[in-house]
Amino acid sequence: MAAAPEFRFRAIALPALLPTLLFSIGEGAILPIIPLVATNLGAGLALAGLIAAMVMLGELVGDIPSGWVVARIGERRAMIYAALISVLGLIAAILAPAPWALGIAMFLVGLSTAVFALARHAFMTSFVPVAYRARALSTLGGTFRLGFFIGPLISAAVIHLTGTTQSVFLVFIVGCLGAAGLLLVLRDPTDALVARRTAGEAVVEQESVGLFRSIWASRQVLARMGAGAALVGALRASRQVILPLWAVSIGVADTQTALIIGLAGAVDFALFYASGQIMDRFGRLWSAVPSMLGLAAGHIALALTHDASTAVGWFIAAALFMSVANGLGSGILMTLGADLADQRNPAPFLGAWRFTGDVGSAAAPLAISAATAAVSIAFASGVMGVLGLIGAGILLRYVPRYSPRAR
Repeated sequence: MAAAPEFRFRAIALPALLPTLLFSIGEGAILPIIPLVATNLGAGLALAGLIAAMVMLGELVGDIPSGWVVARIGERRAMIYAALISVLGLIAAILAPAPWALGIAMFLVGLSTAVFALARHAFMTSFVPVAYRARALSTLGGTFRLGFFIGPLISAAVIHLTGTTQSVFLVFIVGCLGAAGLLLVLRDPTDALVARRTAGEAVVEQESVGLFRSIWASRQVLARMGAGAALVGALRASRQVILPLWAVSIGVADTQTALIIGLAGAVDFALFYASGQIMDRFGRLWSAVPSMLGLAAGHIALALTHDASTAVGWFIAAALFMSVANGLGSGILMTLGADLADQRNPAPFLGAWRFTGDVGSAAAPLAISAATAAVSIAFASGVMGVLGLIGAGILLRYVPRYSPRAR
C-alpha cells in the first residue's frame, strides 16, 4: 500500500494503453464483419459462425506458449511481434478465395492476439499498486471497448466507401502497424519496473514455467474460479458472434449491422471506469454477478423474439442491453486473475487463468455454430443464456472464497 501514492495513471497512458487502443480498434473493426465476409465467400450461417470462432480458438491455442514467450523475450518485443504476425494473417484474409482460407487467417490473428493481451495484463499486474488495480485493469478493458466502439463505425464507413467487406481488414493492418511503431518509439515503464527488482534472473526463471505445469499447480482454484471465468468468456464471445449472425438471420444490412454494434460498443465503453470504481470500492462480486445476469438476460430475450414482427427492434435493444451488462464487467477477469496471481511473477498463473477464460471464449462460438446447424440460432441463444445464469451462480459462490477483495 505504501507504493500506491506514487502511482499515476499517466505513467501507463501512452506506453500501455495507446498501443492497445490501436490494436483493439482494428480488432473491433473486423469482428462484426467476419461472419459477413464468410457468407459472401459462400459459407452458410453455421459455417460462418464456425469461421468467426476461429479467432477465439486461435487465442486459446495462443495461450499455451504466450506466458513463456513474454517471459523469454519481454513484453514490448512480444507485442511488436504479435502485431506483425497479425498483419500476415490479415493479408491472408484479404486474399482468401474461400471460407476455409478465411478461417485459417482468423486463427493466425487469434494466436497473435493472445500474446499481445497477456503481455499487457502481466505488466499491469506487476506495475499497478493493489489499491488502483481494478480501476487500472478496467481502464485497460475500457481501452479494448473503446476500440470495439470505434472499430465497427470505421467498418461501416469503409464498407460504404469501398463496397466490399474484406477491405475492413485494412483497418486492422493499420492498427497493428501503428501499435508496433509506438512500441518501438515510446519508452516502456517496464524498464523502470525491472530496474527496481533485485532478483531479476530468479524472476525470469520462475516466469518461464510452462502453461500446463501452471495449470496443475493451481488446479484447485482454476477448477472453481476457472469455471466461472470460462463461462464469462463464453458469454462475452457469444455476444460478439451471435449479434452479427442474428443480424444476418433477420436480414439487417451489412453497414447497419456494423453501425448498430458500434453504437452498442459506445455504451459498453462508457461504463468501464464505473466498473473499476465498483470493484475497488465495493468488491469484485458487485461487478461480476450483475454483468453475467445481464448478458444471460440479453441472450434469452433474443431467443424469444427471433420470429417476432419487431425482431429488428428487439435486436437493437438486446445489443444495447448486453453492452450495458458487459460494460459493468469491464476488467473483471483481468482483475480477478491479478488478485489470484503471484504479484512478482504473475505470468505463469495469468497464462493459466487466461487459458481457462479462453476455453469458454473458444467453445461458445463452436457451440453456437453446432446448435444453429442442429436446431436454430434462437435455440443457440437460449442455451447461452442458461449458461450465463449458471456462471453467475458459480461466481456468487466462489469469488468471496478466493478473492481477497470480493466484497
